[in-house]
Amino acid sequence: MTHFVPDGITSSTMPGIVRLAFGAPMQRVENRRTPSDAGLAYEVRRIALADDAWLETWVVPHAEARGVVVMFHGYAASKASLLPAAVLLHRLGYATMLVDFQGAGGSSGTTTTLGMREADDVAAAFAFAVRRWPTLPIALYGASMGGTAVMRSMAIHQLRPAAIVLESPFDRAVQAVRNRLALHSLPAFPLAELLVFWGGVQLGFNGFQHNTVDYAREVTCPTLILHGGRDSRVSMGEIEAITANLRSPHELVTFPQAGHEALAAVDPAHWQARVGQFLAQALAGRT
Repeated sequence: MTHFVPDGITSSTMPGIVRLAFGAPMQRVENRRTPSDAGLAYEVRRIALADDAWLETWVVPHAEARGVVVMFHGYAASKASLLPAAVLLHRLGYATMLVDFQGAGGSSGTTTTLGMREADDVAAAFAFAVRRWPTLPIALYGASMGGTAVMRSMAIHQLRPAAIVLESPFDRAVQAVRNRLALHSLPAFPLAELLVFWGGVQLGFNGFQHNTVDYAREVTCPTLILHGGRDSRVSMGEIEAITANLRSPHELVTFPQAGHEALAAVDPAHWQARVGQFLAQALAGRT
């Protein structure tokens, strides 16, 4: 769940003993579409990190931008998954910057930490956006794991965006793994605990301390949480636990017919109306 292999390597090309010990490989997600496929002009910008690592971003400008939304994708995805939302944000009058976490798309790396180290990527992207748009209010948008990474970054890096929009973030890392196992009809206990423990040993972090419900207490800006009514990977109970810990003004909007997917693609009109209203109010008068 934490290591990706290059496109083209499949379980059939791996030795049987490797498949038995470690399972089928997770394919590294590449970007199959770009903003130009969605009718948007864009620039590719690379953010340099330590140890020769980098983040690849797509900057989608707007001639009369009301603000900027920096966008982060979910687990086992890439920034191309953010295009439906980026199109609607452009219509609403916002410039956007779509970011590949390390291990995905055009960024460096081959691993994921389910939002833990990705919080550092959020901080680096936010700092880049502040330099690029010093006079515009900046909001952060995170889908699933991206939402957790945004909230963790605010907790540990003290980021102060003007607002945040989150789609279906999980409440605790171990619960996210339990939900994934359940989808494959595998026993959640003790497999979830073992996976969280061993993943942390491999990558050097404590996954049992990676809890969005705890990060929520450090959020200080207006927050909009979006959630699908048929989401099988993040329950409404998890979302309610997060919102209960938010100390800033917040709102929860549901999409009754949606699962754990890009909500802007499921119901564009509803998404645009609710996100547009929220951002207009949250960013009014902000610089």
